Amino acid sequence: MSGLVKNCEGFLWDEGNIDKNWIKHKVTHLECEEVFFNLPLLISDDVKHSKTEKRFYALGISKSDRFLFISFTIRNNLIRVISARDMNRKERKIYEEKIEKNTKI
Repeated sequence: MSGLVKNCEGFLWDEGNIDKNWIKHKVTHLECEEVFFNLPLLISDDVKHSKTEKRFYALGISKSDRFLFISFTIRNNLIRVISARDMNRKERKIYEEKIEKNTKI
């Protein structure tokens, strides 16, 4: 697990965000959580969307090998998923290149 989320104690889900990713992108809240426990996991600052609170995005895979992009923030040591969807081609390329670079000897 990435250092940024290593000290988090769980996930923050409420009625406003637990089903919205399923409705919009067919990503369950459980798939979102899986990404944070599966390696490789890439996490970066989301500077563009960090106006009112610091946001991040994660590129990772679910247990069913689904490549997901997850936008999230951290509140009170809890991960709050803002949005989740399948990676687009550009994100998938970045993810795969980073993995390849880190696995070369």
